[in-house]
Amino acid sequence: MDAAAYQPNEDQAAHWNGRAGQAWTEAEALIDALFRPIEQLLADTAAALHPASVLDVGCGTGSTTLAIARRLGGEARCVGIDISEPMLAAARARAEREGVAASFVRADAQTHGFTPASFDLIASRFGVMFFDDPVRAFANLRQAAMPGAQLRLVTWRGAAENPFMLAAERAAAPLLPALPAREPNGPGQFAFADEDRVRRILEESGWAGIDLEPVDIVCTMPEKDLIFYFTRLGPLSKILPDVDDRMRARLIETVRPAFDPYVHGREVRFTAACWMIAARAVSH
Repeated sequence: MDAAAYQPNEDQAAHWNGRAGQAWTEAEALIDALFRPIEQLLADTAAALHPASVLDVGCGTGSTTLAIARRLGGEARCVGIDISEPMLAAARARAEREGVAASFVRADAQTHGFTPASFDLIASRFGVMFFDDPVRAFANLRQAAMPGAQLRLVTWRGAAENPFMLAAERAAAPLLPALPAREPNGPGQFAFADEDRVRRILEESGWAGIDLEPVDIVCTMPEKDLIFYFTRLGPLSKILPDVDDRMRARLIETVRPAFDPYVHGREVRFTAACWMIAARAVSH
C-alpha cells in the first residue's frame, strides 16, 4: 500500500460504516440489553467521580453515553465519539427521543483534533480495542484530557476466558476453512487481553496510576434471539451474506448446538471476562 495514501484505521472505518455498522444498529436493543450490566458499571463509576465533562470512546449507538448522562443528571457535558455513521445516526435519534442531553461526533479518536484539556473523564464500553496504533490513539486522548483526568475503560480479557465469544466460529470452522483467524494483539475484540501490553500502551501515551481489575459480568439474552445474534454479529456475519441459502442453513444447523451449554430455558447466559482499566492523565 502506498504510505502516502494510507489513512489510519481505514479498514475499521470501512467495516463499521458498512455491514457491521448496519447490523449493530439493527441489533441495538439486543446488544444494549446484553451489555447493560457493563453500561451500569460505567455509569456508577462516572457518578462516583463527579466529572464535569465526559468523553465516551467508541460510543456506538450511544447507550453508555446516555446512561452516564442520565446518571449525572445533566450536570456534566457528555460527548460520544465513534467512526460509524450508521450507529451515530441511531445514537442521535435515541438522545432526542429519550430527551437526554448528549452530543455525538463522527470521527476517529486516534486522530481527531480534540480541543485540548476538554474532558475530565474518558470512558468506554468495548470501544478502544480497534485502533491500528493504540499508543498514538491514547496519546491523542491524553491531549483531550485535563491534567489529572480519569480514564475508565471496560475491555475484554483473553479469548480463552471468553469461550462464548468463540463458540460460533469454532463450530463453523470445519465448514469454512477460509474463515479469517483472529490476529493476536491486532485491532479487534481481544486486543487488550494482555495486561502488560495494556500497561505499556498507556504508559507510553502519557497515562499514570494504571490499574487493571479483572471483572466477571453475567450477561443474558432471550434464547429466541440467539440465531439473530450469531448470524448478524461477529465473524460469521462477514461470511453469511455471501453464501447460498443451503450453506447458510447448514451453518446455522451446525453452529446453534455449540451454544447449548449457555442456554437455560428461555435465557442465554454467559460470563463476560473483562478488564476494568483505570488511569489518570499525567500533568504536562
